[in-house]
Amino acid sequence: MNYWIQHRLNCLEQAFNPKYCRALEHTIGIVARQFKAGNKLLICGNGGSAADAQHIAAEFVGRFQLHRKGLPAIALGTNPATLTAWSNDYEFETVFARQVEAFAQPGDILWGISTSGKSANVIRAMEMAKDLGLLTIGMAGNNGGMLKDLTDYPLFVSEYHTPYIQEIHLITYHRICEQVEAQLFAKAGLEAQIAV
Repeated sequence: MNYWIQHRLNCLEQAFNPKYCRALEHTIGIVARQFKAGNKLLICGNGGSAADAQHIAAEFVGRFQLHRKGLPAIALGTNPATLTAWSNDYEFETVFARQVEAFAQPGDILWGISTSGKSANVIRAMEMAKDLGLLTIGMAGNNGGMLKDLTDYPLFVSEYHTPYIQEIHLITYHRICEQVEAQLFAKAGLEAQIAV
């Protein structure tokens, strides 16, 4: 058991190196800035990454720690009717891109999550986002895979083992949620209103 814990901690320490932490801080800044400007965040992924997308949206719409107003974040994998209608009539590969086309405005952010970096529907969504003038965050293993050229704010790790990538992702987006919330609301005196 001790070996397993130490191995996981070593993986996390390697992942959160200075370069990755700088990228993380840049991402926090852009998410806070775009929310403050009235833009929204769209998030997409498959499987565990779809669950992560829902988790991120819930933290922003609800709250992470502070009692504050909701922030506009939408997970694109949550509407079964939309997902199945589009996939049945057209193709699953563009199921997120179609929603980006429907919901996004210039200045919004698309956050694509893919542990492999090669999820076709996430890639197509990122392509649509670039066409529409959105900012893009890419969160992936495998050094970014095919998301590299489509990502303005990369959060890529060199890890190839999916469970380890997912653990890194969880810590990463919790940090983003925590710090975006703090930047937007703690200065207004809400730091004393921490939810428990």
